[in-house]
Amino acid sequence: MPRNWDDHYAGCSNLDFTPAALLVEVAELLPPGRALDLACGAGRNSLYLASLGWQVTAVDSSPVAIRILRDRARGLDVDARVADLETGEFRIEPAGYDLICDFYYLQRDLFPRIREGVRPGGTFAGAIHLFDSSSDAPPRNPAFLLRPQELRAAFADWKIVFYSEAREPGQSRPAARIIARRA
Repeated sequence: MPRNWDDHYAGCSNLDFTPAALLVEVAELLPPGRALDLACGAGRNSLYLASLGWQVTAVDSSPVAIRILRDRARGLDVDARVADLETGEFRIEPAGYDLICDFYYLQRDLFPRIREGVRPGGTFAGAIHLFDSSSDAPPRNPAFLLRPQELRAAFADWKIVFYSEAREPGQSRPAARIIARRA
């Protein structure tokens, strides 16, 4: 059964506003510009980028998550939108963003749109869970898990600034992590 994301975000114990470590590293290297945070949840990465001066568009299908993000983003440049990425309710503007980030959301047909949405010289940063056959990995739908090297292959003709496939501390399964720059 699919997870009810509104219930997930309504539970205060589920909220973590610590930005992804990989995004913190990326943001330190780039001047602020326009950013897109896909499947942003309650906005941990959006809020961080906006606090650094980025103009952020944040998209998630959960109205509860977007309401939390809007409440926390007062005074910051965050355009938080409720939209279902799977049904195409949000269109990624071609060459519209200096940075697109995707943390722990896999929708394979978004990769070409992400590639088109990053401006020349812009950056994609992401981390997505990998398939893991170990017995301690919690069960997950394999449609939402990357195969080894799949994320690298999706951006193979870009400048790969960083790539890894490993389990980070506190994570239940390994993830592919990437920082890629469009030529």
